[in-house]
Amino acid sequence: MNKKISLGLTISLVALACALTFILTSAYNLHHFNQKVSSVENMADTYNRLSELDGLVRENYYKEIDEESLSDGILKGYVSGLNDPYSRYMSAKEMETSRENDKGVLVGIGVTVTKDESGYIFIDSVTTDTPAAQSELAAGDIIVAINGTDVLELGYEQAVEQIKGKEGTTLKLTVRRGGVDQDYELVRRTIQVKTAYGEMLEGKIGYIRISGFKESTVEQFNEALQNLLNDGAVALVFDVRGNHGGLVTSVGECLDPLLPEGDVAFATYRDGREEVLIRSDAKELNLPMAVLVDGDTASAAELFASALRDFEKAKLYGVTTYGKGVMQNTISLDDGGGLTITVATYRTARSVCYQGIGLIPDETVELPEDAPALDERSHDADPQLQKALTALQGGA
Repeated sequence: MNKKISLGLTISLVALACALTFILTSAYNLHHFNQKVSSVENMADTYNRLSELDGLVRENYYKEIDEESLSDGILKGYVSGLNDPYSRYMSAKEMETSRENDKGVLVGIGVTVTKDESGYIFIDSVTTDTPAAQSELAAGDIIVAINGTDVLELGYEQAVEQIKGKEGTTLKLTVRRGGVDQDYELVRRTIQVKTAYGEMLEGKIGYIRISGFKESTVEQFNEALQNLLNDGAVALVFDVRGNHGGLVTSVGECLDPLLPEGDVAFATYRDGREEVLIRSDAKELNLPMAVLVDGDTASAAELFASALRDFEKAKLYGVTTYGKGVMQNTISLDDGGGLTITVATYRTARSVCYQGIGLIPDETVELPEDAPALDERSHDADPQLQKALTALQGGA
């Protein structure tokens, strides 16, 4: 075959390549230019509509406008327009609360709460050795008034904020139990939230409950793990039922002593770029393990469970998990507020993202309808835990 190519043909080929490159580059740039123009036009239209709405509100609203509240509401509305349940704008006060929550340290009375169907504040759980516990408040109690003002009058969000406050200040609560209201007076103090603790079960099987992944969780987890190993644990059960997630960095530090060396988890961004989120060093714990999961096991807690299973360290017991495989970053704003926004999906190095799907357990174990709440359930009356213990003890 003749490998000689004429100079004219070479020039023609180079010219053609340059022309194609120019056309493709121009098309790409034009496409993105048009996108930017369209975006600017949409933004201008949005601002015009907002300006019109603002004028009508100021002209017609019958009360004096709280400008700070209005501004916060506009920013919250903007982010809510993303239709993403995990993205939100936070005011300066909310941002401060979020930072405290991530640290696992707060000033309050030591209760976790949800909104009761009546609109009042339902106490889900009471942390031991806190003002609430010392006043003998209990899970299932309903807070109906704060400092003499009805919770319905305050509104749920505002009422919850009033439970918080400065250390050493007094809080008066009216609490309903069994249809009877009783007044309590509590003094707020700094509380180290307990998110990980361990205990030795029968057969030298160590049990570690992790209720969330805060900054303080890592120290608590490592202490619980080391104590169980020192006491001769031959197997481990990790309970992340009811764990809504938290900090990926804390998950990574909890997984590190359990997994072999290498990349553990990745984030995938909008442009397709991948980033290593979690790496493990060469130190690895070789014991039989199990993880308990349920429908409230979400986000970083799912990542914890998925990693242990994907690296063949543990099997999962319980029911299918929540299915949140997207990651948020929180960005501080100049006004002291913050933006929490979904930036990526994530997965372990050995599986696909579980967003919208969840993790299906290796052994599905349903709870009876009349099962007590997780924190009130004894180990003997916990079929999911018992199934894991039987498996770790070599049973069917």
